Amino acid sequence: MQQEQLDMAIRRFLKEVGITSHRALAEAVAKAEQEGRLSADTPVALTMTLEVPELGLTHRIEGTLDLNTPD
Repeated sequence: MQQEQLDMAIRRFLKEVGITSHRALAEAVAKAEQEGRLSADTPVALTMTLEVPELGLTHRIEGTLDLNTPD
């Protein structure tokens, strides 16, 4: 596989991951707020895991979603 083709395929996949993850997270936050399970004062811990069994790859990113950050 040529490097340019590989880069494009990876970018397409990561774009889909970003768009769908953003949507899912926004919906989950809205639902939790409506149900009173979420406070803007409390940060939310996040974990994203990318697994590619064929390559033996597991890549994990951890972070925090601070709902009280001003725009």
